[in-house]
Amino acid sequence: MKTSRVPVLGMILKGYPRISETFISNEILLLEKLGFAVHLFSMRNPRENFSHDSIKNIRAKVDYLPETLIKPLPRLLYHNLFLAIKKPGLYSEALKIAYRRFLRTHKSATIKHLLQAGYLAHRFLPASGVTHLHAHFAHSPTSVTMFASHLTGLPYSFTAHAVDIYTSNPAQLREKIQQARFVITCTEYNRKHLSTLSDGAATPIHRIYHGIDTGLFSGNREDRQNPVEPYRILTVARFTAKKGLPTVLKALKQLSDRKIPLTYTLIGDGDEREKILALIKALGLTSTTRWLGTQPHHVVLEHYQKADLFVLGCEVASNGDRDGIPNVLLESMAMGVPVVVTNVSAIPELVEDGKTGLLVPPGHPRKLAEAMLRLLTDMQLRNRITAAARQRVATDFDNRQLIRDLVEVYRKEGVGHVAEG
Repeated sequence: MKTSRVPVLGMILKGYPRISETFISNEILLLEKLGFAVHLFSMRNPRENFSHDSIKNIRAKVDYLPETLIKPLPRLLYHNLFLAIKKPGLYSEALKIAYRRFLRTHKSATIKHLLQAGYLAHRFLPASGVTHLHAHFAHSPTSVTMFASHLTGLPYSFTAHAVDIYTSNPAQLREKIQQARFVITCTEYNRKHLSTLSDGAATPIHRIYHGIDTGLFSGNREDRQNPVEPYRILTVARFTAKKGLPTVLKALKQLSDRKIPLTYTLIGDGDEREKILALIKALGLTSTTRWLGTQPHHVVLEHYQKADLFVLGCEVASNGDRDGIPNVLLESMAMGVPVVVTNVSAIPELVEDGKTGLLVPPGHPRKLAEAMLRLLTDMQLRNRITAAARQRVATDFDNRQLIRDLVEVYRKEGVGHVAEG
């Protein structure tokens, strides 16, 4: 395989760009600023008609893999056939792995991932200069990356996040960990889980928080430390079960029943849109709720600047899905908006109850409502929490520092190229 003078990091993504994955685009941009050459391979085309401004500054080339099996099947078979002829031993080994994985789950996605990997290995990688493959998300992107590694001999690694960890088949995920050069994950909660799951594998598993651009989320809120009625409450979230939006809405209903004047702004969208909108109506919250759908960063920033409180009701979904540390909590805290959230998963790694926010158990609207009212009316507590929260984010979740921790892992593992100086 040909390589360029500067080694290239090949990054396999589920989709690019994606409005909900600013942590990935920020990572790519920061890696480029530190001298990394990155080539992106996306498993599907963008599904939103807009993107965050940071995307415009990314220089990496993007190639798109065929997204489905049926229509692009001739192209997939063409490249896989030629690869099998050129490298029969490697392709035979990849087929054995695919067969073993298919027997575990009986899902056709395994076949698609093998064919996508063959397409990637034959169509894009030979002239790319890529010397290492890295996937974001431990499910399908890492499946494609693992197969591509077997087909090319390139080492691979992956970053595991949340849904990809807790909804994956444990045996499938264990195999990916064992074959990877290293694994990165974004919370200590995840790292401990993956270490247990790996069953003693020698693969290093590193915890590196995502962080945020603390320069972007640094609005001056000194003039709005003391909220006044009607209180302005904000949630930014995808409409999915793990976000616990019904708990938030039921808590707002309790405050409304107590005649607490408030307005509620809900930013986001998702598969549970109809369910959430119907619940807003059923609870009689239509007149106090504004649903704005998915919005770009500059609009979200405007609402942080106006909000008196940020609330989220995260929980473990029935399929095991759960959040890590939602970036919206970091953003709110950095903007000086106090947060009330549930003590699920890794959230307590950021929000310390009574110090940097208020934590309540998941699925308890009454406790959530009480905590919300407390942070809206207890000015001594509110001011203390707001200051400590901003300091916590600035100290431990600045992505400009965290990217250097990531680069140090890459450097240790011999991945990519870092500019001097």
